[in-house]
Amino acid sequence: MSDRNGDGLSDLALWRTFLAAYRSGSVSAAARMLGIAQSSVTTQLQALERRIGEPLFIRHARGIAPTPRADDLAARLSGPLDALALAVGTPAPAAAPPVRIGGAGEFVERVVMPALAPMIAEGRRFTVTTGLADELLEQLGAGSLDLVLSAIRPKGRALPAAALVDEEFALVAAPSLGVSASAELVPSALEGIPLLAYAHDVPILRRYWRHVFGLRLEREPALIVPDLRALAAAAVAGAGITVLPTYLIAEELADGRLVVLRETDDPPINTLYLVRRPGPFTDVVAEIDRALRLAVA
Repeated sequence: MSDRNGDGLSDLALWRTFLAAYRSGSVSAAARMLGIAQSSVTTQLQALERRIGEPLFIRHARGIAPTPRADDLAARLSGPLDALALAVGTPAPAAAPPVRIGGAGEFVERVVMPALAPMIAEGRRFTVTTGLADELLEQLGAGSLDLVLSAIRPKGRALPAAALVDEEFALVAAPSLGVSASAELVPSALEGIPLLAYAHDVPILRRYWRHVFGLRLEREPALIVPDLRALAAAAVAGAGITVLPTYLIAEELADGRLVVLRETDDPPINTLYLVRRPGPFTDVVAEIDRALRLAVA
């Protein structure tokens, strides 16, 4: 005779452990949440995976990442289990962990933080990691992040991605440099003026020169700093000319600390994508997406 209970009540403890592990992203954190031994959590999760017939979590160095089946189960079980816990007077599993977001530091500061502020005030929780797109996407694939604002669109369909905004780039300088802004500005007019670059291979400057001037940039930069905010500060101080995304320098352009040296109807653009791991964050992702699109409108 099978020892399975037809109404499923014998599995409630296993499902409660599953939900705690899912929400905390860690076996040890789930054990602390439930007040039981870490080994007990592991045993119960293994028992549940045997019942289900497939893995529910992928173990990695930083904890556990849910499989698509776990995402589906958590989405369907969270409400009923929390309601049951409330009805019988037992504490429900702790609130969902923070949504983990990654993005470039400049975009995080100027766009993401203001967009998230109202959501934080309403009780949402977030942790934010800054870095390069390829590194952040790797963390997303490993389950260490939930969302990434990326200038790289991941290949394949494992990580859903949607275009968020096209960054526009402009060639700028401080008025004190005395460069005459003109729609007909040519590179020869910039000879002798220091170039301020983001990296040794000057990717942003090279792209601008190729797109706007139709030429290959051959000059070496006078300043290299891997932070667009620092480049903007150097440009405002009169150190030289640089190419920056216009969202980053909107205030400096508005108050005249920087000027666009060559206006163009076809500026270089860089598409940013909202990339997420598969899972039950649909409502949160939609809310974040709306907030970010309003912020860049």
